[in-house]
Amino acid sequence: MNATDRAARHSRRRRKRGGQWLLAVWACAAGVLTAALVTTLAPDHRSATGLAVTTSVGSPSPAVTAEAGASALTPSASATASVSSARPASSAPGRPAASSSSRPSTAGAAPLAGRIKPAVTYQGVATEYSAADGDGACLFGPAADMMIGAMNYTGYESAKACGAYVLVRAASGATLKVLITNECPLPCAPGQIDLSQQAFAKLANPSAGRIPITWSLLSPDLSNPVSIRYKSGSSQYWCGIQVIGHRNPVAQLAVRVDGGWRQLSRTEYNYFLSPDGGGCGGPIRVTDIYGQQLTIDGIGLLPDVAQSTAVQFAEH
Repeated sequence: MNATDRAARHSRRRRKRGGQWLLAVWACAAGVLTAALVTTLAPDHRSATGLAVTTSVGSPSPAVTAEAGASALTPSASATASVSSARPASSAPGRPAASSSSRPSTAGAAPLAGRIKPAVTYQGVATEYSAADGDGACLFGPAADMMIGAMNYTGYESAKACGAYVLVRAASGATLKVLITNECPLPCAPGQIDLSQQAFAKLANPSAGRIPITWSLLSPDLSNPVSIRYKSGSSQYWCGIQVIGHRNPVAQLAVRVDGGWRQLSRTEYNYFLSPDGGGCGGPIRVTDIYGQQLTIDGIGLLPDVAQSTAVQFAEH
């Protein structure tokens, strides 16, 4: 390649680089202009984005809210009750009646409630069954009063409904207070309560077999304190603990272990288990759905004996 050709190629490269530089300058200027227009014309977008972030961070999940409600309560002295001042909640999942128009409470009035919540009217059907002596899936034993019912599988929620009192209302206007002692398995639908034949007869002619109802959770006036029962086979190496005669549904049960409280898991047959025996025979702390706590001491490790205490949850 001669000197003339080399000079011509060098000139073409300089022109190409010069064109690329001009394009970069134009692109940069266009980007700055676009950013300025966006900043000028869309201040509301920045505000909305900031609000969304704040809402997301400031709205805890139900699980976090429930835990916060429980941990905020200080354990009470032996055989005494620590009562929270929370009011009943106003909403629930499932099938609330159309007349229940209240919006969910953000205050967490019953932070430990399951699917069945206070101050909500549910709709469903009542059916009837032969309850024999009244014993059922909750394992409370023979019933002294046959005004009892079996909660549908969904509402039973692994024994969370055991011991709950509900007010049942028929289309005729007749009402009845029943104690949940049993589970109505599938295909029992959400909202359905299977009543003992004696209880069903208080609402309608037994020949009807099935009637529409509405029902709601109660916190009744009870004169008796709660009782504690250890399951058969319980010992210092393994135990099951049950609460009987509680005014409000029980949400948690803990035992005293190494200076702290250990939460026990609840079974579908309504006992809280300590599989390694930790805490068996020691102080017991029972918490209801409202966060009220009863701390009970002096209960002997006596299987199959319902031992009365001196405490009861407050009404709500």
